[in-house]
Amino acid sequence: MLKFFRNHIFPFWKSIIVVSVPLLLLPLPVISGTKEALCGYTILIMAIFWMTEALPLPITSLIPVVAFPLFGILDTGAVCMAYMKETNMMFIGGLILALGIEFCNLHKRVALAVLLLVGAKPRWLMVGFMGTTAFLSMWISNTATTAMMVPIVEAVVAELYKDAEDEKSVRSSHTTVAISNDSIAELVPDSQTKENPEKNLPFSQEAKAAEKEKRRKVRVGIMMSIAYASNIGGTGSLIGSSPQLALKGIVQETFGTTELNFASWMAFNIPGVIINLFFAWLWIQFLFIGFNEQSSDAEGERQVKKMIRKKFNDLGPVTFHEAAVLVLFLICVMLWFFRDPGFVPGWAHFIEDAHVDDATAVMIIVMFLFSIPAKPSFWCLRPKGETGPEKPSPALLDWKYVQDRLPWGIVLLLGGGFALSDATEASGLSDWIGQQLTGLQVLPPFVIMLIICIITATITEIASNTATANILLPILADTAVSIKVNPLYLMVPATVTCSYAFMLPVATPPNAIVFSAAKMNPVEMMKAGWFMNLVCVIVICVLMETWGNVIFNSKDFPIWANSTMEKTENVCNITEYFSTTVSDSWSS
Repeated sequence: MLKFFRNHIFPFWKSIIVVSVPLLLLPLPVISGTKEALCGYTILIMAIFWMTEALPLPITSLIPVVAFPLFGILDTGAVCMAYMKETNMMFIGGLILALGIEFCNLHKRVALAVLLLVGAKPRWLMVGFMGTTAFLSMWISNTATTAMMVPIVEAVVAELYKDAEDEKSVRSSHTTVAISNDSIAELVPDSQTKENPEKNLPFSQEAKAAEKEKRRKVRVGIMMSIAYASNIGGTGSLIGSSPQLALKGIVQETFGTTELNFASWMAFNIPGVIINLFFAWLWIQFLFIGFNEQSSDAEGERQVKKMIRKKFNDLGPVTFHEAAVLVLFLICVMLWFFRDPGFVPGWAHFIEDAHVDDATAVMIIVMFLFSIPAKPSFWCLRPKGETGPEKPSPALLDWKYVQDRLPWGIVLLLGGGFALSDATEASGLSDWIGQQLTGLQVLPPFVIMLIICIITATITEIASNTATANILLPILADTAVSIKVNPLYLMVPATVTCSYAFMLPVATPPNAIVFSAAKMNPVEMMKAGWFMNLVCVIVICVLMETWGNVIFNSKDFPIWANSTMEKTENVCNITEYFSTTVSDSWSS
C-alpha cells in the first residue's frame, strides 16, 4: 500500500491539493450562505495554496479576480484596481531603481569598499559582509544581494586558507621523507610509535580532519551571516522587503493617514536592525568560529586584503554612470524621507494642491534613469582627445534589463493581498473577526503582541513572507480595533517578523542560496536559526513597547482607528436595528 501511494499518488500531490481543498472547504459557504463565509472560504483556499505552493504563488494571487466577482463581494473592476495601487507602483519604482544600481555594478563597488575597511580576520570579515549585505538589502532585492555576496565570500575564504594548505602540504612531504629515512625515533619515543605512530606524527590525519572541519565551519558561518544579514537588513526600509509594502497599503486602505511613513519606519526599525545584526554576529561566532581561536594566519590575512583590493581595482575608477546612479539614489531616498517626515513640514506641503505619495517620488527618479545618458559625449563631458561627430549614448538603465529581471510575481502577490483586504471589509468578514477576538482584551497588549509575533515567525518558515503578511495583517487590523489597541502596535512587529525566517532553507531565497553554496547540513541551519528567531522576536517586541511608543505613539488608541471603530459600530447598530424591526414586524 505504501509503495502504491509513493509511486502513484504522491507524485501528483499538488494536483490533489488543488482539487480537494476547495471541495473539502465547500460546506463552509454552503451551510452559512453569507458573504462573510464566501470571503473566508476564498481566503482559506488561498492560504493553503500559498503555504503548500500547490499553484505558483503569483497564480494563487489571481484567485480574487475570479472568486470575489462571482460571489458578489466585489465587482471585477474594484478587484483589479487592487493590483495596481500606489503601494504597488512604489514597489515597482523601487525595484527599477535597485536594478539601476545593479546595472552599473555600483553595489559591487560599495561591497568591496566596505570589506577594505575591515580587518581580514574571520570575525571582522563577517562584520564587513553583514554590514554591507544588510545595507544593500534595504534598497535592492534580498535575493540579488545574497547572490552577489556569495561568490565574494567564496573567494575570500579560499584565499584566507590557501597559504595554510600549501604550508601543510610542504610539511607533510618533509614528514614523509623523515619516515622513509628511518628517523622517526628522533620525533617520538619508540613506545609511542609502536602503539599509534600516526597519532603522534605532526599533521596527522586527525589534525588534518580537525583543521578541515574548522575551515568548513568558518565558511559556513560567514555564509550563514550573509543570509541573516539579508533577511534582517531587508526590514530596514519600507521598500526593503514586500511585507513592509503590504503593511503600508493595508494601513492606508483601512485607516487612511497614520503615523506610518518612510521616515517613521526607518527611525523605528534601524535600531532593531543594528541590535539583531549584533546578536547574529555573536551567535554565529559562538557556533562556528569561536571567540578565542584565530582561524587564519598573518600571511593568509595579507593575501585576503590583496585579493579584495585587486577586485576593487579591477572595477576601475568611478564612472559617470555610477556617479549619476548614486546621486539619483540619494535624491530618491531624500524625497522619500522628507516627503512627510512628521517632525518638520515635508516638501510636498509646499506644492499647492499637490497630493503626492512615495510612488510619485520614485517614479521621478525612474524617468531620469531612462533619460540621462550613461556615457555622455557632448560638450565638456566628451572624452579628452575624442574627435568626430558626437554619438548618442545609451541611458543609465536599459528597459530590456528591467524587463528580464523585474519580479512581476511579487507585484501580483502584493495585489492579491490588497484584494483580500478590500474583500474582508466589503463582505463584513473583518467586523465578524473583530467581534470574535474581543476576548483577547483580558490579556496584556504586550503578551498579545508576543504571541502574534511567535505565530508569525512560525508560519513564515514554511510560507512566503509576502503571503504571510497578506493573510495576517488584515486580521490584525480588525483585532486591534476590536480590543482598542493601536493597530500599529500589533501590525508593525508582525510585519517585521514576517522576514525573520532563519531555520529552513525553503523559508527565504537567501537561506536557499547559502545552504546550497555552503553545502551545509539542514540540522546546522535549524540549530542556528531557532535562537535567532527567538532573539529577533523578543527584540522587535521590546522595541515596539519602548521606542515604538516614541515614534508611533503606539500605546494610545489613535483618532484614525477610533473613527474606523465608530464606523464599524454604526454598521453593527444599523444591522441590529433592522433585524429587530423585521423580527418585531413578523411577531406582530
